[in-house]
Amino acid sequence: MASEQDFFHRTELLLGGEAMKRLVAQRVVVFGVGGVGSWCAECLVRTGIAQLTIVDADRVSPTNLNRQLMATTDTIGLPKVDVLRQRLLSINPDAQVVAIEKVFCEETAHDFHLDDYDYIVDAIDSLKDKALLIRLATQTQARFFSSMGAALKMDPTRIRVAEFWKVQGDPLARALRKRFKHEGLFPQRKFQVVFSDELLQNQAQSHEGPGLFHKAQVNGSLAHITAIFGFMLASLVVNDIAKG
Repeated sequence: MASEQDFFHRTELLLGGEAMKRLVAQRVVVFGVGGVGSWCAECLVRTGIAQLTIVDADRVSPTNLNRQLMATTDTIGLPKVDVLRQRLLSINPDAQVVAIEKVFCEETAHDFHLDDYDYIVDAIDSLKDKALLIRLATQTQARFFSSMGAALKMDPTRIRVAEFWKVQGDPLARALRKRFKHEGLFPQRKFQVVFSDELLQNQAQSHEGPGLFHKAQVNGSLAHITAIFGFMLASLVVNDIAKG
């Protein structure tokens, strides 16, 4: 078995010993471990994050196979967080990975103790729950990063990072801003998001029934896009920790 020194050798060469100590000490939570969040979680663990909580109430389905890290024919029907936790521990057995199989929503928000974390990452699909997490997370002292919509996109060169209120061309960001203004409830501070201004159309009709979050429309998505969204979220966390 590889030693911890071997595991982190290439990372430490680039970031340095002090940054590695900070990575191990930070408490990170990722909400939503689907096509974006699953890749984010793996990148964080491979880079040195050792205290990670992953949150998702869904189970692996056949429609996840095209883009979600832990989705295989062997894991269909299993809780996403449990399968992902096993994979992350197979990468770093010394990591403390907490899997919470629960929906983040108005009824459960108080269960998550957001003040306990140094970094909060949002990869939630549901508009209502995403808006709630944004408002609550920006009330904490934690650094907060969020993913906008990763569906209906094919060009990875158009994926980038911006402050939420400056995002243009993303329907999810637009819908969130509209919701905040309509409700008169706003994020307490600025935060960075990963987004793309590309917007394509579905080329076929969906045969999927309503999922866990009862989405009005199922949109096509691809692994090379959702993974890059996840990696960029992870980069925001890692770069912020590395700079001290």
